[in-house]
Amino acid sequence: MTRNLSARQLARYLADLPSGRHLVALAGPPASGKSTLAETLADQLNQARPGRAAIVPMDGFHFDDGVLERRGDRPRKGAPHTFDVGGLAHLLGRLKANTEPEIAIPLFDRSIEVARAGAALIAQQVELVLVEGNYLLLERAPWDQLAPLFDKTVMMDVSEAELRRRLSKRWVDLGFDADAVRAKIEENDLPNGREVLRHSRPADFLIASA
Repeated sequence: MTRNLSARQLARYLADLPSGRHLVALAGPPASGKSTLAETLADQLNQARPGRAAIVPMDGFHFDDGVLERRGDRPRKGAPHTFDVGGLAHLLGRLKANTEPEIAIPLFDRSIEVARAGAALIAQQVELVLVEGNYLLLERAPWDQLAPLFDKTVMMDVSEAELRRRLSKRWVDLGFDADAVRAKIEENDLPNGREVLRHSRPADFLIASA
């Protein structure tokens, strides 16, 4: 049964989890507030106990533009089939086993549209690994292989109208003209968001996106 929580309630819930490694999935459509929630939770958890929480963004597993161009998928960058899901699953398996002193993770650099390998390190003493990304709860292969790797799951609750507003602001702020903004939203971002909302398995917790 999915429970509705505020971000503050979720932070308290995570803070009260027993010692040990926990992988927490934070899922939702593009622009639903996943990254903001992850950063807020990590900050609060680490203020109470430094080094307890760390963030692993799914976006570090974007296929490179060169791969997408060869496949004809560059306009659909960010869709479910444009990620290295097997690589993500392997990393999450290592993080869950937690047998290494530290594990390097890739991070996506939006300023250059490239994922940088080994861009951050997750230390063995980190207990709460906040994994954030659109498709973490998707019930379709190959994304469904991630299900057993998460100890707790969260879905962002936000209306399509609000998603459209946020996405428009995102692309305008990045310098795209009106036609390009419209194309990105209608032909890629919102279809991806609908995929998340319609085909993700129920989460443990639903968080209203402010």
